Amino acid sequence: MTSAFAAARKPGYRSARYAAPLALLMLWSAAADARSLETVIERGALTLCASPNALPFASKSGPVPGFQIELGEQIARQLGVKLTREWVVSAIQHRRADCDLVLDVIARKDVPSAGAMRTSRPYHRSGVVLAVRGDSPASSLANLGSDQRVGVPVGSLVSMTLAKGGIVTSPFVFEDDIVAALANREIEAAAVTPMTVGWFNLQHSDKPLRLIPAFDNDQDLNWNIAAGLFRPDDKLRQRVDAAIEALLADGTIAKIYARYGIELRPPQ
Repeated sequence: MTSAFAAARKPGYRSARYAAPLALLMLWSAAADARSLETVIERGALTLCASPNALPFASKSGPVPGFQIELGEQIARQLGVKLTREWVVSAIQHRRADCDLVLDVIARKDVPSAGAMRTSRPYHRSGVVLAVRGDSPASSLANLGSDQRVGVPVGSLVSMTLAKGGIVTSPFVFEDDIVAALANREIEAAAVTPMTVGWFNLQHSDKPLRLIPAFDNDQDLNWNIAAGLFRPDDKLRQRVDAAIEALLADGTIAKIYARYGIELRPPQ
């Protein structure tokens, strides 16, 4: 692990980090003026909304900006403009922010875009995986003993899915607390996102966690990731799609993700 990544992990980042997905839901109904490609070009900037203390997603300070910031910069460069940042945490801040773009929006074919937001073409596939310690003999959920607990985000769909299957679970508020408890042998497995595990492994290369694709066949626990655009005209949406296509083709997005311990997976 590089010193830059070591310095990036600061106390207190978790609440902002995990407020981000909830805030994205709020953004679907956010009020925003229609934004055209012409407006963005004339202004010379594309505005990204992100959380200020939410590594590996984004960070306002420190040597590591977060993969959302790096990807946003590359998209803006493809459009021939600079990236500006609106740092937001609360629902009120999201409603007031003048965002053009947010990243890591869940894009599902069976759920059309709603409200002010339109999604780009997807660029990544994410979901829920089962993480175990490197010395664990488990290769599936079935390998876990009846008394072995799986850490889950409290109130999550995966927690309900596992409970229905008779799996003993332990609820946590934050995913980084789940993987920390797993590493400390407080639980035997963790149902979390690959991004959380990848970021953890990057910072703990001496005791990396192992991923088991235990939920690959559950459509509700797997999803595509896309950019979210607020009231874009067709030209702006097409240019962002073209930018993402180019960044996928030349390996830029894969390289950005790899710097944060994340493997880019093709969307489905």
